[in-house]
Amino acid sequence: MSRIVKAAMLGAGVFLSLITSVKATPWDNLSSEQLEQQLQAKFAEGNYSPKGADSCLMCHKKDPKVMALFDSTHGRLDNSKSPMAGLQCEACHGPLGNHNRGGKEPMIDFGPDSKLSAASQNSVCLGCHQQAKTQEWHSSVHNLEGLTCVSCHQIHTANDPVLDHKQVNEVCSKCHRQEKADMHKRSSHPLQWNEMTCIDCHNPHGSANDKALKRATVNDTCYSCHADKRGPFLWEHAPVTEDCTSCHNPHGSVNDNLLKQKAPQLCQQCHVDDGHASRVVSQPGVDAFGGGRSCLNCHSQIHGSNHPAGSNFSR
Repeated sequence: MSRIVKAAMLGAGVFLSLITSVKATPWDNLSSEQLEQQLQAKFAEGNYSPKGADSCLMCHKKDPKVMALFDSTHGRLDNSKSPMAGLQCEACHGPLGNHNRGGKEPMIDFGPDSKLSAASQNSVCLGCHQQAKTQEWHSSVHNLEGLTCVSCHQIHTANDPVLDHKQVNEVCSKCHRQEKADMHKRSSHPLQWNEMTCIDCHNPHGSANDKALKRATVNDTCYSCHADKRGPFLWEHAPVTEDCTSCHNPHGSVNDNLLKQKAPQLCQQCHVDDGHASRVVSQPGVDAFGGGRSCLNCHSQIHGSNHPAGSNFSR
């Protein structure tokens, strides 16, 4: 091997080691527990910078992601509730301490690369965001699955996609893949066109209700739009009053009207021994069972009837 090649390889090795040393931080070798202990000690000391964000920008002003903070709600000086109007960067990332003196002291970091636990990261956000919509966070599926606030939210940006009516569905569907597939089926709510959003029905921060629903029950959620199905009716259909999802998939279906199955198969799940309802249709499309709307050809008021003679939902 020539001296020139050896020198080139040696130079490349030195360059790579320099890159590694630049990216590495003194606390990279700390465990999650050790890191949290150091940060707790820093909070106990409370050694905040008298210059606030100016101290941070001495090093971080060339980072566009850092500077984007000043375009966001969190970077506003004219809002008394904004971190920038108080302790500024240290309101979220913790007291500066001796971090700017050689960068040997850790700061709070957020995101998937942070060694801090999800609970520790979220505690920073929840220190300010104590609204009614976040009060069920600790018992929410998202929290129990170890998600952090920044798993969905973007802080250092002028427009947080999850707060944008036109983008929130895309954020949710990055994890909820089955629901994304359903919303693109032939029969669906207008979710794929962003005329309706996931958070119209669900509270992503948690709820005391099933499926993180904003309203007490599935039916109450559906009735907020489909008020004509609420009733009360003189003749009520049990599946309708119990749970709309007995028959419908709210996220989408290959069948008409979000139905889980076509009629008569859908109806026959309950009406298996009910005289004519149980008969096998030998030639679909040629009689009242298989043609047109199937069972609904006769039982047109399937959600309920107020007609005195409507006990079989035919009028």
